[in-house]
Amino acid sequence: MSESANASAYGEVVEPATLKINRLLPGPIERVWSYLTEGDLRRLWLAAGDMEMAVGASFELIWRNDELTNPPGRRPENYGEEHRMQSRITELEPPRKLSFTWSDAGEVTFELEPRGAEVLLTIIHHRVIERSTLLSVSTGWHAHLDILAARLRGEDPAPFWDRVDELKAEYHRRLPA
Repeated sequence: MSESANASAYGEVVEPATLKINRLLPGPIERVWSYLTEGDLRRLWLAAGDMEMAVGASFELIWRNDELTNPPGRRPENYGEEHRMQSRITELEPPRKLSFTWSDAGEVTFELEPRGAEVLLTIIHHRVIERSTLLSVSTGWHAHLDILAARLRGEDPAPFWDRVDELKAEYHRRLPA
């Protein structure tokens, strides 16, 4: 990956309490969409959970980050083996846009845009008020997207928890205090 492509892989704060992160992924768009919306594919890079494709539909995301990579790396002490979150779809435009609530606070939007044989995925995470949460969310999205990109390329991703640990210091430096 080139220096500029690598730099653009990092999320940035685009307005107060809003993180935006882009990733150019192998297409086609329908394939990337399936990794966002189908629980059996989403669990390979982010979180499991069935998702009814309808605005207003509730669903649960189930993170089991130790299962994302083999080996998983060393899980930090403050993280459990599983995390669950209730969400609700707020916008749906297959295969280009999906928005849903992020627990009780915040909202996440995935936007997909074809770019030749690749797809530009943009994630916008709204209403991330506290800096500690912003650091956790940005590091998490980045590490999860690294896994998604590897899966779409047919490669084995780097150990998840090791990647999270590497990214923490960089995001601490990059994001506003």
